[in-house]
Parts: sequence; structure tokens; C-alpha cells
Amino acid sequence: MKNIVVGILTIVTFAIMAWTASNGRAYHGGEHSKVIEDMGTKTASVTQQASAAPQDKSDREKEQEQLSALKEKAGNVGQIKVSTEYKSKCSACHGVSGSGMQDGRKLMGPKLYGQSAEKIYKDLIEFKAGRKENVIMKGLLINISEEELKKYADEIGAFPTLSEALNK
Repeated sequence: MKNIVVGILTIVTFAIMAWTASNGRAYHGGEHSKVIEDMGTKTASVTQQASAAPQDKSDREKEQEQLSALKEKAGNVGQIKVSTEYKSKCSACHGVSGSGMQDGRKLMGPKLYGQSAEKIYKDLIEFKAGRKENVIMKGLLINISEEELKKYADEIGAFPTLSEALNK
């Protein structure tokens, strides 16, 4: 019985292949190949129109935006100097200035800027112990000593003070 079903399916498959080849569709330059060629010319003309559109921003403005984005990624937003440890462990989720924002977009982590060092230290301890649920934070903090947590908390808690000192 299996052989009969397989034989019938094989015959049907070959019949469909023969029918497609005899109709001369895209394989032999039939009408469907012309549609494909038309799509290529339409796409090219749309691309040329888009490139001919006037520029919205001058080159100087674009360079300034790129420069500010690079500064933010480097960790000196608002001229606040942050440690390389903070940049490597915290800035990806909380931003380089602890604002929870980067390039005008909200990041995954909440805003840390403006919180006291004591509150941040308490939260870090709770994340490490698992009393506050966050798999990412627990994974980052599991091998960090409490002295290092205190150092992170003190650094983050000092962000507003550093910012105010620079703005004077």
C-alpha cells in the first residue's frame, strides 16, 4: 500500500514539474519574468529619488550628534567621570550617568541618579541575596564582595554632587 501511495505522489510531482516547464513562466522568459524585471526598475527609480532628496541636517549637525553619542558611550555624559567598573557592569542597563536613558531612549534599568548611596547599597544587597527578584542583577552581583557593592553605591550616590560641582 505504501508503494502505491509513493508511486502516485511521484507521478503527480513529475506532472506538476512538466506542466510548469511547458507554460514557460519565469524559467523561460515568459510573462512572469517581465514582472520581475519591472520590479527591479521600479526599485532603482525609488532609490534614486530617495538619494536626490534634500538633506534635513547639515554635515556639522550630523557630526555634532555623532560626537555627543560617542561621548555618552564613553561615559562622560554631563562631564561626570565614572569608573571603568561602573561602565562595564552598570552603564549598559542604567546609562553612563545613571539616568536610565541613553541617546534619548529609555534603557532596561531604572534611573539611579538622585538616589542616596545608602538606598542603592541596600538594594544591591537585596538583589544579591535574592530578596529582590532580578536575574540580571543577581548574576552580576553574585561574585562581588560587600565592600565592592558599597563602592558602587557610593559612586552612584555621588552623581548628583559631581554634576552640581561641574555646573558651577
